[in-house]
Amino acid sequence: MKKKDFLLAGLATITLAVVAAYTIRKVNIRRKLKKASDEGYETAHDILFPQKQIASKNLRFGPILPE
Repeated sequence: MKKKDFLLAGLATITLAVVAAYTIRKVNIRRKLKKASDEGYETAHDILFPQKQIASKNLRFGPILPE
């Protein structure tokens, strides 16, 4: 094989793996959100946005009144 063909095959394999991983992650997130909404927790920030971490300065316990 030529070097160019080898590089193209490697790039195609990596691209396919990334697309597959991205799709699997999206399916798992949708499954988790669907389960949470079925149980009535659709407003929980950690369920709606699992990839984001809550900063400790913004973490509050108890009822929060809108300002």
